Amino acid sequence: MDIIKVITKRGLELRGAIYDSGLKDTVLIMLTGICSNVFQNDLLDATGNLLSKNGVTVIIGHAHDSFSCFAYTDHSIGKQKHAGVFNDDFNMVYEDVESYVMYAKELGYKKIILAGHSLGSNKIIHYLGNTSDNYIDYFIVSCPVDIMHWWKVMPNINECFNLAKKWVDEGKGNNILPELFGGFSPMTANSVLGFYNAENLKNCPVLSKKGETKSLYNIKPKGTFLIGSKDSVTGKNPKLFMEQLNNWTKHPEQNQVIEVQDASHIFYGKHDIYANTILDCIKNHFYA
Repeated sequence: MDIIKVITKRGLELRGAIYDSGLKDTVLIMLTGICSNVFQNDLLDATGNLLSKNGVTVIIGHAHDSFSCFAYTDHSIGKQKHAGVFNDDFNMVYEDVESYVMYAKELGYKKIILAGHSLGSNKIIHYLGNTSDNYIDYFIVSCPVDIMHWWKVMPNINECFNLAKKWVDEGKGNNILPELFGGFSPMTANSVLGFYNAENLKNCPVLSKKGETKSLYNIKPKGTFLIGSKDSVTGKNPKLFMEQLNNWTKHPEQNQVIEVQDASHIFYGKHDIYANTILDCIKNHFYA
């Protein structure tokens, strides 16, 4: 695994990771979830290692929210900035995903698979549903989030949201809240409100009924919807959650829904099963 530098159109340098198979045929780009990166999420590392040993290069797409605090180089001003989940700009999701896609194209890969885990899946749905390009040959949406439902079930969300509104009104939007957002992440007041108002990520409104489904309908390539049977983020019936997402696509019959038994949202203890499921999807689609 090597760290890569991917520069967005706005000049911001994102640091991702690549598991190079040594071949230029197929690459899988995996967008990470909130506060998730290759150094602390074994699911990503397991996927990268297994696929690269089987001829598929894996690029882990770290956007702003992959590190609680991380230094990025802003090439437009020639200086470093501290960014991360604590200070994210959710309006830039499309550009961040596009940057990794273009990076893979520039490396010369023939087949590009776009995948996401957790909030990373919402990101790729937004990209796939709004791009006019035809660069993606296959997609894998795993463990996506109905954001407005998520806001109801995560701990201390209301406290963080109310304090964030108060601080923004007082001109303290860049200050980091004293409590971990959702119980797991530092975040500035501006970022909390930005997350709440991120209409571009409210594209899986199965439970909350608050959001849009046009992005799912506009997805052009075939793909897979993957979920664990114990994914607590998707309500009482995770498979039904994913089937509804697929039903909102234009051609649901061309896609597949896979449920992994006894797997949680982060596939704890089942990272190898997750990686093998991803590999099987790729083999069955391209090489069966």
